[in-house]
Amino acid sequence: MNVAVLVSGRGSNLRAICAAIDAGECDATIVGVVSDRKRAAALEFAAARGIPTRTVTLRKGDDRDSWNESLADEVAALEPDLIVLAGFMRVLGPPLLQRFPGRIINVHPALLPSFPGHNGPQDALDGGVRISGCTVHIVDAGVDTGPILAQAAVPVLTEDTADTLHARIQVQEHRLLPRVIHQIATGAIALDPLTRAH
Repeated sequence: MNVAVLVSGRGSNLRAICAAIDAGECDATIVGVVSDRKRAAALEFAAARGIPTRTVTLRKGDDRDSWNESLADEVAALEPDLIVLAGFMRVLGPPLLQRFPGRIINVHPALLPSFPGHNGPQDALDGGVRISGCTVHIVDAGVDTGPILAQAAVPVLTEDTADTLHARIQVQEHRLLPRVIHQIATGAIALDPLTRAH
Protein backbone atom coordinates (compact mmCIF):
# COMPACT_ATOMS: atom_id res chain seq x y z
CA MET A 1 0.00 0.00 0.00
CA ASN A 2 1.42 3.36 -1.03
CA VAL A 3 1.24 6.00 1.68
CA ALA A 4 1.75 9.77 1.59
CA VAL A 5 2.60 11.33 4.94
CA LEU A 6 1.79 14.96 5.78
CA VAL A 7 3.93 16.60 8.45
CA SER A 8 4.57 20.00 10.02
CA GLY A 9 7.34 19.40 12.54
CA ARG A 10 9.92 16.92 13.83
CA GLY A 11 8.24 13.90 12.30
CA SER A 12 8.35 11.55 15.29
CA ASN A 13 5.34 9.64 13.97
CA LEU A 14 6.93 9.49 10.51
CA ARG A 15 10.02 7.98 12.10
CA ALA A 16 7.85 5.45 13.94
CA ILE A 17 6.12 4.44 10.71
CA CYS A 18 9.49 4.02 8.98
CA ALA A 19 10.82 1.97 11.89
CA ALA A 20 7.78 -0.32 11.72
CA ILE A 21 8.21 -0.71 7.94
CA ASP A 22 11.91 -1.53 8.44
CA ALA A 23 10.98 -4.13 11.08
CA GLY A 24 8.48 -5.79 8.76
CA GLU A 25 5.59 -4.75 11.02
CA CYS A 26 3.90 -2.31 8.64
CA ASP A 27 3.12 -3.45 5.09
CA ALA A 28 3.35 -0.04 3.45
CA THR A 29 5.61 2.06 1.25
CA ILE A 30 5.97 5.78 1.89
CA VAL A 31 5.83 7.35 -1.58
CA GLY A 32 6.26 10.92 -0.36
CA VAL A 33 6.31 13.31 2.56
CA VAL A 34 4.53 16.65 2.22
CA SER A 35 4.91 19.57 4.63
CA ASP A 36 3.48 23.05 5.05
CA ARG A 37 6.81 24.19 6.53
CA LYS A 38 10.07 24.33 4.58
CA ARG A 39 12.19 23.85 7.70
CA ALA A 40 10.28 20.88 9.13
CA ALA A 41 12.84 18.42 10.49
CA ALA A 42 10.68 15.60 9.12
CA LEU A 43 11.64 16.65 5.58
CA GLU A 44 15.35 16.17 6.33
CA PHE A 45 14.65 12.75 7.78
CA ALA A 46 12.60 11.74 4.75
CA ALA A 47 15.20 13.03 2.29
CA ALA A 48 17.93 11.11 4.11
CA ARG A 49 15.90 7.94 3.53
CA GLY A 50 15.45 8.75 -0.15
CA ILE A 51 11.74 9.51 0.24
CA PRO A 52 10.50 12.26 -2.12
CA THR A 53 9.55 15.45 -0.29
CA ARG A 54 7.32 18.35 -1.23
CA THR A 55 6.52 21.62 0.51
CA VAL A 56 3.34 23.67 0.14
CA THR A 57 3.70 26.68 2.42
CA LEU A 58 0.85 28.84 3.65
CA ARG A 59 1.97 32.26 4.78
CA LYS A 60 -0.11 34.91 6.48
CA GLY A 61 -2.23 36.64 3.87
CA ASP A 62 -1.97 33.80 1.35
CA ASP A 63 -5.14 32.63 -0.35
CA ARG A 64 -6.22 29.53 1.58
CA ASP A 65 -8.33 28.15 -1.29
CA SER A 66 -5.31 28.26 -3.61
CA TRP A 67 -3.18 26.61 -0.93
CA ASN A 68 -5.74 23.81 -0.53
CA GLU A 69 -5.75 23.23 -4.30
CA SER A 70 -1.93 23.20 -4.43
CA LEU A 71 -1.74 20.80 -1.51
CA ALA A 72 -4.24 18.47 -3.16
CA ASP A 73 -2.29 18.58 -6.44
CA GLU A 74 1.04 17.79 -4.75
CA VAL A 75 -0.41 14.90 -2.75
CA ALA A 76 -2.35 13.48 -5.72
CA ALA A 77 0.83 13.53 -7.81
CA LEU A 78 2.27 10.94 -5.41
CA GLU A 79 -0.64 8.58 -6.24
CA PRO A 80 -1.10 7.34 -2.67
CA ASP A 81 -3.55 4.67 -1.59
CA LEU A 82 -3.68 6.26 1.87
CA ILE A 83 -2.80 9.68 3.27
CA VAL A 84 -1.54 9.88 6.85
CA LEU A 85 -1.52 13.11 8.84
CA ALA A 86 1.39 12.69 11.25
CA GLY A 87 1.63 15.96 13.15
CA PHE A 88 0.23 18.01 10.27
CA MET A 89 -1.02 21.19 11.92
CA ARG A 90 -3.47 22.44 9.27
CA VAL A 91 -7.15 21.70 8.75
CA LEU A 92 -7.62 20.12 5.34
CA GLY A 93 -9.95 21.80 2.87
CA PRO A 94 -12.40 20.27 0.39
CA PRO A 95 -9.94 19.74 -2.52
CA LEU A 96 -7.94 17.01 -0.77
CA LEU A 97 -10.94 15.56 1.09
CA GLN A 98 -12.92 15.25 -2.14
CA ARG A 99 -10.07 13.62 -4.06
CA PHE A 100 -9.41 11.04 -1.35
CA PRO A 101 -12.73 10.48 0.47
CA GLY A 102 -12.29 8.17 3.42
CA ARG A 103 -8.61 7.64 2.55
CA ILE A 104 -7.06 10.17 4.93
CA ILE A 105 -6.28 9.27 8.54
CA ASN A 106 -4.97 11.33 11.43
CA VAL A 107 -3.47 10.62 14.83
CA HIS A 108 -4.74 12.89 17.61
CA PRO A 109 -3.31 13.22 21.16
CA ALA A 110 -6.56 12.68 23.06
CA LEU A 111 -9.33 10.12 23.36
CA LEU A 112 -11.84 11.50 20.88
CA PRO A 113 -14.57 12.64 20.87
CA SER A 114 -13.19 14.35 23.99
CA PHE A 115 -10.70 17.19 23.51
CA PRO A 116 -10.53 17.76 19.74
CA GLY A 117 -8.34 20.53 18.35
CA HIS A 118 -4.66 21.35 18.78
CA ASN A 119 -4.49 21.42 22.62
CA GLY A 120 -5.52 17.86 23.46
CA PRO A 121 -3.08 17.20 26.34
CA GLN A 122 -3.66 20.60 27.99
CA ASP A 123 -7.42 20.27 27.53
CA ALA A 124 -7.30 16.85 29.22
CA LEU A 125 -5.46 18.37 32.19
CA ASP A 126 -7.88 21.29 32.34
CA GLY A 127 -10.79 18.83 32.18
CA GLY A 128 -9.50 16.92 35.20
CA VAL A 129 -9.68 13.52 33.52
CA ARG A 130 -7.73 10.57 34.88
CA ILE A 131 -7.22 8.89 31.51
CA SER A 132 -6.23 10.44 28.20
CA GLY A 133 -4.52 8.87 25.22
CA CYS A 134 -4.50 8.97 21.45
CA THR A 135 -6.90 8.28 18.61
CA VAL A 136 -6.43 7.32 14.98
CA HIS A 137 -9.42 8.43 12.94
CA ILE A 138 -10.58 9.07 9.40
CA VAL A 139 -10.36 12.74 8.46
CA ASP A 140 -13.57 14.47 7.43
CA ALA A 141 -14.55 18.12 7.00
CA GLY A 142 -14.75 18.72 10.75
CA VAL A 143 -11.95 19.08 13.29
CA ASP A 144 -11.15 15.62 14.67
CA THR A 145 -14.73 14.46 14.04
CA GLY A 146 -14.27 11.56 11.60
CA PRO A 147 -14.91 7.87 12.35
CA ILE A 148 -12.56 6.44 15.00
CA LEU A 149 -10.35 3.54 13.90
CA ALA A 150 -8.34 2.82 17.07
CA GLN A 151 -7.41 4.30 20.44
CA ALA A 152 -4.81 3.79 23.16
CA ALA A 153 -5.21 4.96 26.74
CA VAL A 154 -2.63 6.80 28.84
CA PRO A 155 -3.09 7.57 32.55
CA VAL A 156 -3.00 11.21 33.59
CA LEU A 157 -0.66 11.66 36.56
CA THR A 158 -1.19 14.27 39.26
CA GLU A 159 2.20 15.86 38.52
CA ASP A 160 1.64 15.95 34.75
CA THR A 161 2.15 19.04 32.65
CA ALA A 162 0.88 19.25 29.08
CA ASP A 163 4.41 18.42 27.90
CA THR A 164 4.93 15.36 30.09
CA LEU A 165 1.47 14.00 29.29
CA HIS A 166 1.98 14.62 25.58
CA ALA A 167 5.35 12.83 25.67
CA ARG A 168 3.71 9.71 27.13
CA ILE A 169 0.83 9.94 24.67
CA GLN A 170 3.34 10.08 21.80
CA VAL A 171 4.86 6.79 22.93
CA GLN A 172 1.45 5.22 22.31
CA GLU A 173 0.96 7.14 19.04
CA HIS A 174 4.21 5.66 17.75
CA ARG A 175 2.83 2.16 18.36
CA LEU A 176 -0.77 2.73 17.33
CA LEU A 177 -0.40 4.63 14.06
CA PRO A 178 1.90 2.12 12.27
CA ARG A 179 -0.34 -0.71 13.49
CA VAL A 180 -3.46 0.91 12.03
CA ILE A 181 -1.67 1.57 8.72
CA HIS A 182 -0.69 -2.10 8.62
CA GLN A 183 -4.26 -3.19 9.40
CA ILE A 184 -5.59 -1.03 6.56
CA ALA A 185 -2.92 -2.39 4.19
CA THR A 186 -3.78 -6.01 5.04
CA GLY A 187 -7.55 -5.50 5.00
CA ALA A 188 -8.03 -6.01 8.73
CA ILE A 189 -9.54 -2.51 8.80
CA ALA A 190 -11.82 -1.69 5.86
CA LEU A 191 -12.18 2.06 5.39
CA ASP A 192 -15.04 2.06 2.88
CA PRO A 193 -17.80 0.68 5.13
CA LEU A 194 -16.77 3.08 7.89
CA THR A 195 -16.90 6.00 5.50
CA ARG A 196 -20.29 5.03 4.14
CA ALA A 197 -21.68 4.47 7.63
CA HIS A 198 -20.66 7.97 8.61
